[in-house]
Amino acid sequence: MKSVIRKVASFAGVGVAVAAISVTGAIAAHAEAPTHGCPYPYVCFYVDNNALLAGTPISKYKDVTSTYQAVTPRPHYGVMNTRNDDVVYLRLQDGTSICLPPNTSTVFANAYSVTGIKISSRSTC
Repeated sequence: MKSVIRKVASFAGVGVAVAAISVTGAIAAHAEAPTHGCPYPYVCFYVDNNALLAGTPISKYKDVTSTYQAVTPRPHYGVMNTRNDDVVYLRLQDGTSICLPPNTSTVFANAYSVTGIKISSRSTC
């Protein structure tokens, strides 16, 4: 009976060690500080300069897609791409698009409306 208890206790000790490694790994993976409230690996939209400065994005996207995802059409002041290796294509209300390289942001004048977003695994525009 004692050998069974020792085996269970040693297994529980291994489980605790693995959990500690997982927690440490998760913390290390999220070590990058959010930029204007936009954590890695998101692309964040801000409704105005006050929201940008306060770090309160109105929406966030993180999925790489082959087509544009719909964005609620509203005037957008700024967009921030915190992704390290992926570009972001923004479709505008007039049908044109712009490309944001990794770790960059843009601010729109005249309250442009972004109608779609496509996060691509390409590293350059």
